[in-house]
Amino acid sequence: MADRISNPLGPIVNDKPARRPTRDTKLVGRYITVVGLSAEHADSLFPHISGPENAHLWDYVNDGPYDDITIFRGNLKAREASQDPVFFALLLNDQNAGATNSIESKKVVGMASFLRIDPKSRSIEVGVMYSPQLQRTPAATEAMYLMTRHAFEDLSYRRCEWKCNSLNAAGRRAAERLGFMLEGIFRKHMIIRGRNRDTAWYSMVDDEWPGAKRALEAWLDAANFDGEGRQKKKLEDFRQ
Repeated sequence: MADRISNPLGPIVNDKPARRPTRDTKLVGRYITVVGLSAEHADSLFPHISGPENAHLWDYVNDGPYDDITIFRGNLKAREASQDPVFFALLLNDQNAGATNSIESKKVVGMASFLRIDPKSRSIEVGVMYSPQLQRTPAATEAMYLMTRHAFEDLSYRRCEWKCNSLNAAGRRAAERLGFMLEGIFRKHMIIRGRNRDTAWYSMVDDEWPGAKRALEAWLDAANFDGEGRQKKKLEDFRQ
């Protein structure tokens, strides 16, 4: 009787768990500061994400839109206690004062989160919601750079995921621009507000992070922007 051929097995990896993200995190960049989200951020953030002109911001999420600041403040209060997701506020730095100006004086222009947190397998997902003021700015790119760097370098995750509605063209473009790889479309993945959601599933793994980091840092460098704040080279160009 012939010897049985062994089944192929994956490589052995360090199985030390990653650290869990916490609300007391503070990530400071040139344009943006990331801090734990609290109800105290409601007054600053609400004008940027409320009203009919901003209702589209909530098209692909399972809550909102919000037209009542009291309800919105209560929502943020509930998010303070959440362990998964862990929510953060995105605070715009005053470029005249520099990145070290006080947290209290900063304008809140978006939210971010770590979710589907699996320290044992060292996998984590990042989510963002940008106000129109933040969208398509260096600060928006820097926010994702800070979050992703924190996941890989500070918390020791080996996989960072980005998921969005497959119809969310802007979200998909952002993922690909930042260096996330499309793994596939999860068909009929969710029902959100009575509508079907097929989910576009993206990831970046720790082996890919050093290259993505170099490109992000080169793009964010002040030398890549002219006197009017316009980029000289696209982010994608730095990955070529």
